[in-house]
Amino acid sequence: MKKIMIAPSLLSADFSRLAEEVRDVEKAGCDALHIDVMDGHFVPNLTIGSLVVSAIRKITKLPLDVHLMIDAPSRYIAEFRKAGADWITIHVEAEKDVRGALQMVRASGAKAGISLRPKTSVEMILPYLPELDLVLVMSVEPGFGGQSFMPDMMEKVKMLRPKFQGLISVDGGIGAGNASQALAAGADILVAGSAVFGKADRAKAIQEFREIFKKF
Repeated sequence: MKKIMIAPSLLSADFSRLAEEVRDVEKAGCDALHIDVMDGHFVPNLTIGSLVVSAIRKITKLPLDVHLMIDAPSRYIAEFRKAGADWITIHVEAEKDVRGALQMVRASGAKAGISLRPKTSVEMILPYLPELDLVLVMSVEPGFGGQSFMPDMMEKVKMLRPKFQGLISVDGGIGAGNASQALAAGADILVAGSAVFGKADRAKAIQEFREIFKKF
C-alpha cells in the first residue's frame, strides 16, 4: 500500500489564531501543511510571505509545502527556504529560467515542485520532470479558496503518473466526496482546505480521508 498524504491548506485556516490552528491539525494527524503564497500579480490575491512561514516553522515539525504563486519565484527561493520551507513549488509560466529555478530549490536542500494550473498543459512541464520531486495539479483556478473541484483535471494526473516517479499532489476543492477520484488517477497528496479547517473536529475530518486512503 503506497503512502498517501493529507496536507491541510492554511488558506482556509483562521489567521487570527494561526498557531492554534496549526497545532490542531498537526495533533489531528495530518502529514504536511500546504502554504499558498500569492503576490497579487501572478494570481489575483495577496496572502502571506516568508515571515509567516518562519513563524509557522517555529511551532510545528510538519513538512511545509510552500506553493509560490508569484512572478519570478527564483528571487525568493532562498528566503522561503531559510524561513523553513521543505517543499517549494513554482509555476512554469512565472519564471524565465524554470530549470535554473528548480535547481536552485534542490541546491537549497528543499524538494522542488511545479504546479499545473487548469489551463497549463502537461506537455509544458515534461522537459523538467528530471528536476522535479513534486507535481501539483490544480483542480481549481489558483487565487482563492472555497472553489469547486474540477474533475476533468484528473486526466492530467493520469497522464503524468506513468511518466513521473515523484509525488503528485492535487489541490482545489478536495473533500471526502471526490478524494477517490484523485487517488484513482494516481495522486499521492491531497491538499484540503475547508474540508479540514472548515470542520469543528479536524481529527474526525482527517480520519474520514484515512478511511478512503485504505482503498488505495
